[in-house]
Amino acid sequence: MPPQVTATASVVCSFGMAPATMDVLPVRRALVEGKPAATIEDTVPMVNLPPFGMCTSLSNPTVASATAAALGALTPMPCVPVPVGPWSPGSPTTLIGGVPALAQGAMCNCAWGGVISVTFAGSVRTVVN
Repeated sequence: MPPQVTATASVVCSFGMAPATMDVLPVRRALVEGKPAATIEDTVPMVNLPPFGMCTSLSNPTVASATAAALGALTPMPCVPVPVGPWSPGSPTTLIGGVPALAQGAMCNCAWGGVISVTFAGSVRTVVN
């Protein structure tokens, strides 16, 4: 059973150049170890998911343009995550406000081809099924 994801969880993107700290707003009023608990719906860019430094995906239009201007030399550009769909997998048995809880190891896809994953849940004593 993996730990429950909370605010302060560490997340990474496969095309990002830096890890980021996930933020979870306390809208569902569920706290885990004193921090708001995350659900599979916590994927709002720049709210739940901050930038991952620079993006290296050629599917990202800004990276493609900068790379073309540099005559084909990959030119990373600032990351603005564009998650598509919810986190997966969600907890099959733990619901927070009627929505499946988010556990460490979950992933979501970015529109630019990256895979965003949770590397540290932010909680250490609380697990979800």
